[in-house]
Amino acid sequence: MIGGVLPATVAAEAAYDDGREPGEELFPQEKALVANAVPKRQREFTTVRFLARRAMRRLGQRPVPLLPNRRGAPQWPEGIVGSMTHCDGYRAAVVARSEGTAALGIDAEPDAPLPEGVLDVIALPAERTRIASLTERHPGVSYDRLIFSAKESVFKVWYPLTGRELDFSEAEIDIDPVERTFQARLLVPGPFVNDRHIGEFQGRWIAERGLVATAIHVESESSSVFH
Repeated sequence: MIGGVLPATVAAEAAYDDGREPGEELFPQEKALVANAVPKRQREFTTVRFLARRAMRRLGQRPVPLLPNRRGAPQWPEGIVGSMTHCDGYRAAVVARSEGTAALGIDAEPDAPLPEGVLDVIALPAERTRIASLTERHPGVSYDRLIFSAKESVFKVWYPLTGRELDFSEAEIDIDPVERTFQARLLVPGPFVNDRHIGEFQGRWIAERGLVATAIHVESESSSVFH
């Protein structure tokens, strides 16, 4: 699913269930992080790291512990960039070599409306207007959830490039329902990649099997334009 909206240079692995015992094949440092977590959290943590290491092996990278930083984002080995996501019924991890990719961001969500009150927190007025229009003109997708997913993908590429947090109100999402792409316009000064300023991210999205997923690939040698 997620591999279909990313370049061929990105190794993607996904699963629609866990199929791993909690803690199976985790490094001791990783096991310690979830030792006191509920079983559901342990299974998600285990599966997504299994997938990440399987994707890394496709790039010739040996298995290493994937520990979170202070923000909770996985710390990838030198020369590798990546992203993980998990939701009910789906887990995925993507990785790429840093010489061609500056950052990756993926997110998957259930294709269902956001809980009451959440949209007002995560969406700008212009985005709420677009959601209403998209829902009327192109029904069949939970666009509020899709915008939430797109912003999650934005945050996952933003943070490794800047080392700073990004608020929901600091990126504006515009969804193309036909091409299944999206544009994320940054409302704060954007990062620099190879001395080139990035003011927006381009991404792609997919909806299938009761899920919506978004992905952003930021090139390290030119710009953030998706290929």
